[in-house]
This record gives sequence, C-alpha cells and structure tokens, in this order.
Amino acid sequence: MAQKVVQLKCYCNEYPWGKQGSQSAAARVASKTPGTDFKIDESKPYAEMWYGTYPELPAYVLESGENLQDYINKNPDELLGKRVIQKFGHDLPYLPKVLSIAKALPLQLHPNKDMASELHKKYPDNFTDPNHKPEIAVALTKFEAFCGFKPLNDIEQLMLLEPLQRFLPQVKKTAFDDQSLKYVVQSMLSASESDVKEVEEALGKVPKEAFGKHTNIPELLPRLQDQYGKTDPGSLVALITMNYLVLQPGESIYIPADGIHAYLAGDIIECMARSNNVLNTGFCPKADRNNVETFIQSLTFSPHDAKEAILPSKPYEGSKNGHTKIYAPPMSEFNMLASDIPSGATETLPAVSGPSSLLCSQGWGELKADGKTYEIKEGYVFFIGQGVELEFSAKEALQLFNAYVV
Repeated sequence: MAQKVVQLKCYCNEYPWGKQGSQSAAARVASKTPGTDFKIDESKPYAEMWYGTYPELPAYVLESGENLQDYINKNPDELLGKRVIQKFGHDLPYLPKVLSIAKALPLQLHPNKDMASELHKKYPDNFTDPNHKPEIAVALTKFEAFCGFKPLNDIEQLMLLEPLQRFLPQVKKTAFDDQSLKYVVQSMLSASESDVKEVEEALGKVPKEAFGKHTNIPELLPRLQDQYGKTDPGSLVALITMNYLVLQPGESIYIPADGIHAYLAGDIIECMARSNNVLNTGFCPKADRNNVETFIQSLTFSPHDAKEAILPSKPYEGSKNGHTKIYAPPMSEFNMLASDIPSGATETLPAVSGPSSLLCSQGWGELKADGKTYEIKEGYVFFIGQGVELEFSAKEALQLFNAYVV
C-alpha cells in the first residue's frame, strides 16, 4: 500500500529574467525544504521552482530521493485514481511552479494541442511534448504582466500616432478588426532592427497626452529598453497592442492556449497543463526567437480586454472553516485552492478524486492526513494522492496553495 502523502524536494532553474540569489522567492522556497541539497548561490538568477513531474525539472520524494513520477508509476491506481488515469494517463496532468521575475520574460504563446502535436513531430528537441499549455498565474507579491490584447478601438487610436502608421495595412478596412491587428503584430515582429529603433526613438518624443488613457506606454518604454535595448520588437507589440496589468497578492490571470503574454515583474504561483512548449518572438536574443509566421499562425485574439484576462477567485464550498478560496480556470487539468489560515485557527479540506500538489508559502503549523501528522512550514511541498482529507492547524498564519485534478 503506497504512502499517499509524501514531502518533496524541488529545484530551481536559472534564466536571465530571474531574481538574484535569495531575492528570488522560488529559490527561497526550494532552499527551505529540510535536508535538501539545493543551496542558494547569491550570484545566480533563480527563475522557477517546479514541483510537478515534467522530466526537465522534476520533483523528488524527500525521504528516498526517488523521482516523483517513478513513485507514482509504482501505484498509479492508488495515487492518481482510475478516473484520472483514463483521462490523462499515468503522468501528473498539471505542472505547478513558483516564479520570481526581475525583468520581462520572452513575449510568448503556448501552442494549442493541434499545433503542439504538429511541432512535436517536426521538432521534438524544441517542442518536447504534444500537449497544450493553458495556465494561471496567482500573485504572491505585486505582479506586472502583459496579457492578451487591448480592445480594438484602443489599438486603432494608438495606431494613428505617426511613428506607428508604417505598421498598418496599406489597404484600409472600414473597421479595424482582428485581421487588421494580426497584420500589425506581424509587421512589428518582422520589422528590421533599424526600423524598430527608429520607431521607438520617435515614440519617446511623442507627448504623453497623445497616448490618451494609455499613459503607461511612455512610462514603460524606457524600462523595457533598459532590459532589452531599442531594437527588440517585443516592446512595440506589448506596449501598443497588449493589456498591461498590475495585480496585487491573491489576484490571478488566466492565459488560454495560443494566448499572447509576457510577465514583467513579481513573484507568482503558476500552474499549467503538463507541457513545456513555447513560441518566443520578443524580449529575448534574436537567436532565441521562433519563426514569426508560426507564431502568428498560432495566435488567438482573445482575451480582448484586461478584465477578460482576470481569473477571479471564489469561496471554496468544500472549506470547513471558510479560510480557502478556489481558482477554477476553464480547463479540465486542474483547479487551484488558496488557503489563508490565521494563527491559532484550523481548516479542513475534503478528499478529492484526483492527486494534488501542496505548497506552503508562509507560516508554520501542522497537517494531518492519511492517519499521520506532518509539520508544515514556509517552503514545504507535498504530493498528495487521491482520496485524502487534509486538516490544517496554524501555529503561525499559514498561506497554502493546492493544485488538484478536477
């Protein structure tokens, strides 16, 4: 009989956009697992801590050092449940992460299942699975992101600015629509470095009031130029066509498959369908950018408003004491629970019919599950098999995130 609750040890990857050393929440969480061999190097930029089973950066059972997926494979029916296996197979169908972002991630999208399958067949080294990758991001700190497109009317008004008119279709339609926007985005991404630089320098001289309600554009342009120079087309696409959002802790966004986005700054909990496929076209070296035509072919033009990108939380009906809310994206791979349990209080979460992954981001207390009691503190991560009720008691106010298969 498999032990259904196991503590994990996890590791961080390093990307130039990550936060330095112990400034990175991802690195701090990874380093606080008792007995871990992960040590923070203050000279390195730690970007992401993964705590799923994706082979690029898998989690491990703390007690034995065993790869979590190998552990699951020994008792899949008991740990995942037959319903989950029938739907998703033996792999954990979601991938949870902690991200710490110091500067803009690449301007990107994650291809849908059809495109992902096609790219995986053609380029298996670059597209390592055939799955889609819709995702959510829950803010742990103030979180800035470019996400989806502005309303068409807003983009149309901005495109009237003289430096930007070169990117408009030569044959003007009666109404600026998604096809017009598609042309604009493709023109920006295909522009030469000298053209991008010329346009950005001209935009820098445009009076602030000319941007209307989008006064964040002249404010953010120098910041993005400091990070990626004046020749990266990502700055034009993000600033002119995309929504700029500032989220506070606990607020969340949903990114559909094929949805354009670029995270800018902050610490977040991120969870997605089990995939690592990505198409990048900006905020990265030219050699790292994918084909513009493939990117445009994959692109969806939803959401079309900042409000549409927000994934609101709701009180979780399964919560016994009212300390838990749920983020339920429109997908079948997972939901996310967030529990904030005051010092001295308790919370009980009912058993669910699929596996879950629990992370403690703040506090200290106890977890009772499957007949055992576990200490739980900031940085502790647990895998929990299906069918297990969870009881928490907080000695110091606990903040917990629990991704589970719907």
